[in-house]
Formats: sequence, C-alpha cells, structure tokens
Amino acid sequence: MSSSEIEEQESLSQPRRRLSREERQRQLLDVAWQLIREEGTEALTLGRLAERAGVTKPVVYDHFGTRAGLLAVLYQAFDVRQTAQMDAALEASEPTLAARAEVIASSYVDCVLLQGREIPGVIAALASSPELERIKREYEVVFLDKCRKALAPFAALGDVSQAGLRAMLGAAEALSHAAAVGEITPGQAKDELYETIVAMVERSGRERR
Repeated sequence: MSSSEIEEQESLSQPRRRLSREERQRQLLDVAWQLIREEGTEALTLGRLAERAGVTKPVVYDHFGTRAGLLAVLYQAFDVRQTAQMDAALEASEPTLAARAEVIASSYVDCVLLQGREIPGVIAALASSPELERIKREYEVVFLDKCRKALAPFAALGDVSQAGLRAMLGAAEALSHAAAVGEITPGQAKDELYETIVAMVERSGRERR
C-alpha cells in the first residue's frame, strides 16, 4: 500500500470534527454566495442551500429561519465588510473633499466587485418584501450618516442634503452593478461616482441659500 493510500485510509477512519455554530453559518453563507454566483438569486432557497452544503434542511432553517432571513444575513455580511473597508480608508485619508470622495467611491465599488455579481442580485431581492426593504434601509441610513459626517465639513454650510446623499447612493449602486457585470470598467465606475460625490457636496451649499 502506497503512502498516499495509507494517508487516505487514515483520514477516512478519523471522525470529522463537528463545526461550531459560527463555523457552520460561515460555511452555509459561503455556499449561498456560490449558489447565487452560479445560478442566480432566484435559485437560492433554504432547501437548495441544504442540498448544496450537504446538510439537512433543519440545520439551515435553524440558522436562518426563512429565505428572507438568509438574504438579510447575506446583506449584513456584505455591509460589515464594506463598513470596515471604508472606515479604515477614511481614517488613513487626507482631510480634503477630494480624498474623502475618492475613499467613498473606491470603497463602495471595490467592495461590490470583491463580492462579485452576487451582491446586486441580493440587493434587488431585498426589495421583494417590506421586511427586507426595511432591513436594507436601516443599513443605508448608517452608511449615509457616515458619508454625511465625512463630507459635511467641506460643504458651504457645513452639511450636505439628504436628497443629495440619496442621489449619491443611487449612483453608487447603479455604477457598481454596471462594473460588476462588465458593462463599464471599475475605473470608470469609481471616476463617475467620485465626480457625483464632489458635485453633490459643492451643490449642497447653493441649495440651502
């Protein structure tokens, strides 16, 4: 018997380590992202996820409860990564409008591209029910408040309008999606979003006069 055969036999004879609840959820989320990537958000159901992950349906239901719960957790995971990336970049940036606008634009686009084509589908699915739409809006409020604090010092009256922030977010989502599907390049998405942010801040002061 060869050494590789011995190693394989030994690995098969050893019991598998039971995953902790946190490790199992991480595994399920990884499989969910892969499923969305390969088959689209519409294919993501708790039963399909259980099948792909090689676990029983009760395990998946115990972690997420419903498909809406799964989508919410996926979006939360994306938001946590996006927030951490932008916080670190803002902390290291120069205190200028150009630097802050570049950080926000680059961080948003890069985070979407890091997740790939899956996140636009998840974001779109969040509009499928009032519960999911509410969750999405709660995260948006936090993101927009962070952007307001970063950009307000450079506006004429020390603040930026809510309407302008909402327009910026709409542009960020649309441009990132276009970059994710290859309609435009990441650089084009970042440049256009940067110009949108700068124009929004400069316009805020004029609107309030």
